[in-house]
Amino acid sequence: MMNTVLSSIFFFIVALGILITIHEFGHYWVARKMGVKVLRFSVGFGKPLWTHHGKVDNTEYVVAAIPLGGYVKMLDEREAAVEPHELHRAFNRQPLYSRFAIVFAGPLFNFLLAIFVYWAIFVIGISGLKPVVGGVAANSIAHHSGFQVGDVVMEVDGKVTPTWETIALAMLDQALDQRVVAIKVRDANQLEAIRHLNLSTITGSDLDQGNLLESIGITPSRPALLPVIGQLEQNSPAEQAGLQVGDRIIAVDEHAMQDWDAWVKYVRSRPNQIIRVDVERAVGGQLERQTFDMRPAPVATRDGPIGRIGVGVKVPDELPVELQSILRYSPIEAIIPAVIKTWDMSVLTLRMLYKMITGMLSATNLSGPISIAQYAGSSANAGIVSFLGFLAIVSISLGVLNLLPIPLLDGGHLTYYLIEAVKGSPVSDHTQIMGQRVGIALLGTLMIFAFYNDLARLFGPQ
Repeated sequence: MMNTVLSSIFFFIVALGILITIHEFGHYWVARKMGVKVLRFSVGFGKPLWTHHGKVDNTEYVVAAIPLGGYVKMLDEREAAVEPHELHRAFNRQPLYSRFAIVFAGPLFNFLLAIFVYWAIFVIGISGLKPVVGGVAANSIAHHSGFQVGDVVMEVDGKVTPTWETIALAMLDQALDQRVVAIKVRDANQLEAIRHLNLSTITGSDLDQGNLLESIGITPSRPALLPVIGQLEQNSPAEQAGLQVGDRIIAVDEHAMQDWDAWVKYVRSRPNQIIRVDVERAVGGQLERQTFDMRPAPVATRDGPIGRIGVGVKVPDELPVELQSILRYSPIEAIIPAVIKTWDMSVLTLRMLYKMITGMLSATNLSGPISIAQYAGSSANAGIVSFLGFLAIVSISLGVLNLLPIPLLDGGHLTYYLIEAVKGSPVSDHTQIMGQRVGIALLGTLMIFAFYNDLARLFGPQ
């Protein structure tokens, strides 16, 4: 447990350090190119832990104690008196296009980082489970669309989908619009066909559950997995009962468990009921049989509540060859897919944010620092490609968030500049001060709510 917490904190700080440095470097680099004097480049807030003065302009470079942001301080008459011979280097004296470029550069560099990270991912190669349909639920959306066991999903709405993960992301984009999406498949007879999947009945609650494929009625084909616990959520019913990573499920209520699917079905069919679980655990080099009682937490679905205890399967080191799928490009070929991927994820992030604001998606999907730290740790433990994917998503989210027209954020300043371009004069100081107060209130409320969501996930029912 302690190692998991420390790992999450470490990789959270690493990720934040990279993202903040890149963002602020965007402001810094463009400001220098525009001839603005930079006084300080700080990664983090609060007490400085490390300080260095550069040779150019004696710029102060700082790493501070609180790694939840950063800033670039530039010469500006609104903050302090400026010597007459340096007035031309003050930020507030720059033409509108220069100020706009300096402010816009922060979010832009976050998107450029995401492009670079996705490029690296595509060059390294993305491995995953080949998208073979293993089951189709009766009377489900997939059933009515003609999906059959053995179908291999090739494209979703014209996008190539080599793994189930890419399919889930592509379908999520379409599910937000509740539209009919064309799925290109190759059936068990090696014949290609188009299945039209009607997502008009997918609701926000279905998306909130985080398992779109299950809501559609598709079960991926995967190798038979032993009932061995590979992941354990904090404060989950399983952890509270005493289960540990590495435990092999032998029986539940005296019913023998031969594979993971049987174990999952048994738990899901017994929400809020006490079940007795027999496990085989390695203790001091010996295998011991131990028994635990637990109550699966009820989770609402369109078909009624299901049980959940917060465990994940131990995935084998290698998948069978027939179920492996690898997507890889050459360094030159990877450039365009990386740009497209960054664009698609940026649009998806913006759309999901809009859906949360309008109430079509639950705001409980909003994550704060605790959840992000957990994602950082789990993605890093899953491998370099997984951690890079996490880094790209958070960088895109940071870029999108900073472009929102909220005072205090880069987007708020850019909005002021657009108004200035239209009216021909800067927004008044009084208006900007009022905007700052509104921005502080909005961002403070957002942070409190995100932190509340984190605590609800950590200590609430699993």
